[in-house]
Order: sequence, then C-alpha cells, then structure tokens
Amino acid sequence: MSTEDGNAIQRWASRSISNPERTYKALFYVLTGVFLFTTLFPFYWLTVLALTPSGNMIDVGLLPNGFNPEAFVTVFTQVPFHLYILNSLIIGVVTTAVVLVLASFAGYAFGRFEFPGRRPLMLIFLAISYFPPAAFLLPLFELFTANITFFSLPGIGTVNSPMLFNGPGAMVLPYTALFMPLSIFILTTFYSQIPDGLEDAARVEGNTRLGALFKVIMPLSAPGVATAGVLTFISVYNEFFFAFLMTDGRVQNWATIVWGLLSYQGRYATSYNLMAAASILGVIPIAILVVVAQEKIVSGLTAGAVKE
Repeated sequence: MSTEDGNAIQRWASRSISNPERTYKALFYVLTGVFLFTTLFPFYWLTVLALTPSGNMIDVGLLPNGFNPEAFVTVFTQVPFHLYILNSLIIGVVTTAVVLVLASFAGYAFGRFEFPGRRPLMLIFLAISYFPPAAFLLPLFELFTANITFFSLPGIGTVNSPMLFNGPGAMVLPYTALFMPLSIFILTTFYSQIPDGLEDAARVEGNTRLGALFKVIMPLSAPGVATAGVLTFISVYNEFFFAFLMTDGRVQNWATIVWGLLSYQGRYATSYNLMAAASILGVIPIAILVVVAQEKIVSGLTAGAVKE
C-alpha cells in the first residue's frame, strides 16, 4: 500500500469518527441498496423472461429479447394455473386455522400456567421446528399410502390408517406439525403479558377459561395472533417438499402451485417464459397479504419482544 493510499484511509477514518451520523447513514443506504438489489433482481429477471417470446430465449440480456406479454394469459389457457393457486390458498388457510387453534391452547397453557417441565417441553416444541422435512418423509409417506393396521379389537374391528395420499390431509397434517412450534412460541409470549386481572374479570362474568381465552386473551393479543397466522400461511404457501411428494401432480388431487409451475416443463422442451410468468402471478397473493398485514406483522414482532 502506498503512502497516499494510507493517508486517504486515515482521512476517511478520521471523518467517520468525527461525524458518525453521516457514516451510519451512508452504511444504511449501502446495505439497503444491496438488500433491495438481491431481493428485487430475481423478480426483474422473471419479468424479463416472461416478456421474452419463447423463440428468443437464446442470449437473453438484461432487457427482454422482444416483447410478448401474452405469456401472462397463456399460463391460464395452457394449464389451469388458477386452480393450482386456489389449492395452495385453501391448504394454506386450513392449515393456518388449525395451527392457530392448537397453538392458542398450547400458548395459553405455557403462558398462563406454571407446571413442572414447562421450559424443557417448550424447548422440545422449538426443536421440532428445526427438523428437516426429509426426516419425516419415509414414515409419513408409508402412513399416508399404505394400509397400515393400527389395532384390532373384538367388537370394534380393525382400525387401519386412512388413505391420505393425493388429498389435502397429506399436506395439512405435516404442515401443522412443522409450523405450529413457532406459533406456540409467539402466542406464549403474548399470552403471558395479559394481566391476570382481565382474565379474572371475564371469569367472574361467567366465562370459563376457554371462553376467557377466545373473548379476552386472543383479542388483546391480536398482533401476535395475526403475526403467527401470516407467517404460517406464507410458510405453507411457499413449501415445496411435501407439496411435491404427497400428490401426483393432478390439480383435481389437490396439487399445489409447485406442480402448476412444473406443468410448463415438457419432456423435450420447457416454456421458460410461461414458468416465469406463472411465478410472478403466484407471488401476487403473498405480496397482497404482506402489504395488507404489514402493520400487524411489525407490531406483533416488536411488541412480543419486550415483556412489560
């Protein structure tokens, strides 16, 4: 390093120390620019591919090699892509509802009661969320596709595992188990902050603990419930592993948006422009949800982080 370079670095360091606010602002803009570039560039590239005609896919640059917006219409005429999106939305809503109900019960117990083994049990729930989905694939696939006998009793008969493959249950059940621990953690944090006096007042009015949970605890913890619900729905909507393996890809068998995107991939050719257009259209429901619920998400994540 030359003397001039060393002097320049020293001058820059001295200016940064003397005016830290300017340095923080510059770093903020740099990091924000890097974040926006890495986040938004894939969507820009999808738009470029979607607008490029299928015959001009060779040597595509930063601008579309032609202009063909018809791909955003063709995705619905060549494949019933809207039905794939509908399947994903239905499975996401059902899973979110099941997770919120079960996580509310668990969060109420963890947040409002002290009992032996409370912390170890909470750690076990959180540890489950870190398990890779592949660890559950073989037993769940065998359970959902094979006719396994659970038990046989006189007078009752044989109880076998239901045939859940190619149905919503093959995805809703694993999703519930995988995404419920995070919701339990979020709701436990919120439910523990509700003053006992409010719940006691609800019980004096004749409500049971269950009634107090749904009439007092959950409404007062609306940001936390909304945060848990939105995060669960986004995780289910974007999930690939079980969505790909638990159906045969036919839309009438509850195949989700994953199979809709793969439908544009043929044996001898792949319609990359249609796949790109379908990817953009598939992101729209999540983008709308995030824009609508962004205040609830932010308030939920920040309010639950501080215990008053």
